[in-house]
Amino acid sequence: MRLLVKAPAKINLSLDVLHKRPDGFHEVKMIMTTIDLADRIELFELESDTIKILSHNRFVPDDNRNLAYQAASLLKRRYGIKKGVEITITKTIPVAAGLAGGSSDAAATLRGLNKLWGIGLTVDELADIGSEIGSDVAFCVYGGTAISTGRGEQIEHISAPPHCWVVLAKPSIGVSTADVYRNLKLENITHPDVSGMVQAIENKDYPGICSLVGNVLEDVTLKLYPEVAHIKEQMKRFGADAVLMSGSGPTVFGLVQHESRMQRVYNGLRGFCDQVYAVRMMGDRNQLD
Repeated sequence: MRLLVKAPAKINLSLDVLHKRPDGFHEVKMIMTTIDLADRIELFELESDTIKILSHNRFVPDDNRNLAYQAASLLKRRYGIKKGVEITITKTIPVAAGLAGGSSDAAATLRGLNKLWGIGLTVDELADIGSEIGSDVAFCVYGGTAISTGRGEQIEHISAPPHCWVVLAKPSIGVSTADVYRNLKLENITHPDVSGMVQAIENKDYPGICSLVGNVLEDVTLKLYPEVAHIKEQMKRFGADAVLMSGSGPTVFGLVQHESRMQRVYNGLRGFCDQVYAVRMMGDRNQLD
C-alpha cells in the first residue's frame, strides 16, 4: 500500500521567550499558522522490519537524524509494528529555514502511518507522540493556527487569520538556533503583544495583525547574520504590509493583502535572493482520514 501525505510549513506571527527553564529549554509563547508551502511525504509499506528514507535533497539525512525516521521508529516501538516503511520526502520547504519543515515531515509521517498501519490513534494522541520528537511536531500534527507554549508543544487552537498572501525569502545561509538562543539577553527584550495578536486574529483584523507581528529572536539573528537584515529591509521597501523573521530564521516573510502588491514584492526579491516563494495563508487544521 502507498500513501501520500502533505506536510505544510508554518510561520510565527508572534514569538516571545519568557524565561529559561530548569530543563535547559526556553519557555516560549508563540502564535503559529500554516501556509500553503508544503513537502510531500510518500509512504510505502514494506514487509521487512526496516525504515528507509529516500530524498533527492542532499541536506536531508537518511538515517535516525531525520525526524520522519524518528516518527516511524517511535510508532514501531510503541505499538509493536513489525512491518517496515519506505519514506520518500520530496522537499519544497527550504531546509533549516525556521519554517518547521523537518517537524512537518515528521508530523505527516505520524498521520500517514497511523492510517497505513491501522493503529487508530486520535489526532490528540498523535500530537502527544509528536511532542516527544521535537518542539514543533505537535503543532504540525494539528496544523491550523494556535498559541503554542511550554517549549512549543502545548497547543491551544484559535481561529484562522484572514486570508492573505505570504511572500517568503530565505538567504543562502544556515542559522544555528542554539547560537541564537545563546545570544538572547532576556533582560533586554521587548515582548510582543501576543494577547493583542490573538484578539486581532479572532476579529479578522488584518491591519491589526500587521501592526502586532513580533519575534524576540529577530534582533539576535539580524545582528549575527546581516544578510537577514538586508532581506527584511528590501521586503519593506518593496511594499509588504508586515515583515518578520520566522522562528530563529533565516527566512523572512512578508504579509501582503493584494495580489498586484504581492507580485511586486516577489519580483523585487527574486532579483537578489534565490529562494523566494509566494503562497497563501492557510490557517485551517489538518483532518485525519
